Amino acid sequence: MYSRSNFEIEICANSVESCLAAQDGGANRVELCAGIPEGGTTPSFGEISVAREILKSTRLHVIIRPRGGDFCYSELELQRMLIDIRAAKSLGADGIVIGCLTTDGEIDVKACEKLLQAADGMATTFHRAFDRCKNPREALEQLIALGFDRVLTSGQQATAELGIPLLKELQAQSKGRIGIMAGCGVNEQNIHRIATETGVQQFHFSARERQDSPMQFHNPDVYMGAKGMNELARQVTTAKRVKATIDALLHD
Repeated sequence: MYSRSNFEIEICANSVESCLAAQDGGANRVELCAGIPEGGTTPSFGEISVAREILKSTRLHVIIRPRGGDFCYSELELQRMLIDIRAAKSLGADGIVIGCLTTDGEIDVKACEKLLQAADGMATTFHRAFDRCKNPREALEQLIALGFDRVLTSGQQATAELGIPLLKELQAQSKGRIGIMAGCGVNEQNIHRIATETGVQQFHFSARERQDSPMQFHNPDVYMGAKGMNELARQVTTAKRVKATIDALLHD
């Protein structure tokens, strides 16, 4: 049986409501994102501001990602990212989540240095851009040298459970110099196994459940997004699932 104090739990929160559920469920921090179908993009000024107001015991980290797709950014995109970092900092965010790669699948050290300089004093996480790196072991050493606090990774597989072998290697390689945070597909059924087989002590998951729209009327011929998408329901983090996943980690 594990002790709760041995682990850090981060919830991928897609809204202020999800942030509140994460706090109620006992999470250490949230990663606040918009654009979840795209893998997470920078949330709005208003979303960050209200999240900061309601989070009292849970730390607020904000993803800084101007768009979906790859992680190779132009100078104009980096300019926007710098402004977003300063905005998040001005609102009292505790940390940022970033990741930049070169065209050949290496860590973009120069771009990361610029963003880290803007984030001075904030906690820093390198996100799952890491899972698209050509050489994860070399990339980990670069992130350590850059001074990142942690890296979020699924072990370069579709889910963290499938990525257990590499997660175990990275945890051993890190030697406490950087946190290894397992994420993607982490849930009540597999979190204990991932912890036991890798030694990883930081976990990232969403703990979401479907929430139906209160709309009683809708036009079935008009879509705001892709045709065929269910626009009368959304996925929201629930305190119940956060608690259940933490309990599964500690008591499986």
